[in-house]
Amino acid sequence: MLIQRLCTLDDLAEIERLAAVSPVGVTALPVERERLVAIIEASLASMADDVTFSGEERYFFVLENSADQRLVGCSSIIASAGFSHPFYTFRNEMFVHASREQGLHNRIHVLSLCHDLTGHSLLAGFHLDEAVQQDVMLRSLNVRGRLLFMASHPQRFSESTAVEVVGVSDAEGNAPFWDAVGRHFFAVSYLEAEQLGSTRGRHFLAELMPGYPIYVPMLSDAAQEVIGQAHASAEEVFDILLQEGFETDDYVDIFDGGPVVRAKTSVLGSIQNSQCATVRIGQPQPSGSAWLVSNQKVKDFRAAMLDLEWTPGEELVLSVEQALALQVEDGHQVRLVWEA
Repeated sequence: MLIQRLCTLDDLAEIERLAAVSPVGVTALPVERERLVAIIEASLASMADDVTFSGEERYFFVLENSADQRLVGCSSIIASAGFSHPFYTFRNEMFVHASREQGLHNRIHVLSLCHDLTGHSLLAGFHLDEAVQQDVMLRSLNVRGRLLFMASHPQRFSESTAVEVVGVSDAEGNAPFWDAVGRHFFAVSYLEAEQLGSTRGRHFLAELMPGYPIYVPMLSDAAQEVIGQAHASAEEVFDILLQEGFETDDYVDIFDGGPVVRAKTSVLGSIQNSQCATVRIGQPQPSGSAWLVSNQKVKDFRAAMLDLEWTPGEELVLSVEQALALQVEDGHQVRLVWEA
């Protein structure tokens, strides 16, 4: 069975394996062992804290095959983006240029560097092993399982949530948007910029970006075409985010121009529509209906996609195997939402 849980230091070797093949972009994992250890230790510290409001906590989740303890994916939640440094994006705006004497009125698309989304919770670091990238249920678990964690522990997160979606780049690591914008202010390739961002923090490069609005019509056609576009490998994840209720078009990533989506945390589909049920260990009736189910713990959080028969308001019957996977017993509460 494949489960989502929070990472421990025992997972370091497997995380290093995933990091070695992590793609370029905002989903990238740092390859340096020290950075990975720091991320895992920050997650462990976040679990231990008695959190009453969102701060610098980071929660690092992994997807594990319980049969062989092999990790097949990972993802994160940053409780408050930009807690230590501003969280920069480009804001999509329209400037109006008008001449009363000539009767001319033009609306011009511009990008303005901002940190409007600083303080939002941030879903980050989505990655799946290449062998399971086409598994729809697993992809959904990796994206949405985190939302059930947020639903069970709302005090740990912001009222609003954002997600950076990796933008367009080619197989050689070239990004049209970076080449047209960022490269003029920091003379490195897109691949090098993302590597620097993953090791030193993306704010390090953001602070060198132009402070004045960028007039989009002055960019190359190739750069204009990719603004707000997700990379082909991220399109399915992007679709899940839009189905959850995230809104697009207002912000784009400062490196590759990919979409940065946002929403009120409480109205996201998996949070708003999730329900709680009391567990009873028994023999569940197969139904052919997939449910995303999680326990309501912090340190020992577990989530999985299960084939279940359940009616809201009734007990949830789990098999012994399912209960062990979720680390729950008779009488425990779980949170679940139907997988559409």
